[in-house]
Amino acid sequence: MGDALPAGGPTQDEVMAISLFKMGLRAKDTLLDLGCGTGKVSIAAAGLVQKVYAVDRRPEAIVYAKNAARAADRTNIEFFSGEALDFLATAPLFDCAFVGGSQQIETILPILSGKVRRVIVVNAVLLGTLATVTATMQRLGIFRETVHLQVSRSHLLGQSMMFVPIDPVYIIVGSGTACS
Repeated sequence: MGDALPAGGPTQDEVMAISLFKMGLRAKDTLLDLGCGTGKVSIAAAGLVQKVYAVDRRPEAIVYAKNAARAADRTNIEFFSGEALDFLATAPLFDCAFVGGSQQIETILPILSGKVRRVIVVNAVLLGTLATVTATMQRLGIFRETVHLQVSRSHLLGQSMMFVPIDPVYIIVGSGTACS
C-alpha cells in the first residue's frame, strides 16, 4: 500500500476473532474502534455491522487504515485522527466498542461506558494495562471477564516443525451503560 505500518502492528487474527466474537456484533450495529492502528479490526468488523467509527491519535495510522479499507472495499468506516477523549466528547452512541490502544484508558473508560449500549472489549499486552482496565471496569461496575490468549504458530525447522509463540494478549470484556 506504500504507507509504513504504524507502530504496534496489526491485531493477530486469532485475537481479533475472539475479540469480535465477545462483542456479539449484529448487522445493524455501530462499532467504535479506538486506537484503530492499521484498521484491521475496523475492516473485519465492517463486514459484520452497519457502521464503524475508527479513531487513532496518529495521523500515519489513519492514512494506513484508510488505504487498507479502500483496498478491502469497505465503505462503511468513518475515520477520525485525534485524541480519543476529544472524539468521545461529541460522539454518538455505539452498540459496541473495541479498544486497541491504552493511553489514558483510566480516563477514557468511564466516558466510553456511557457511550456504549452493550459491550466494550479492550485488548492489552501489558500487565499494567490489564490491571488498570480490570480495576477501572470493576470500579465502574461493568467488568464481565478477562480472557488470556496465548497463540503459537507452526514454523518449519529443518525437516520438522516447531511452534513459535506470539506474545500473550488479555481480552478484557465489559458492559456499556448507555441507553438507547
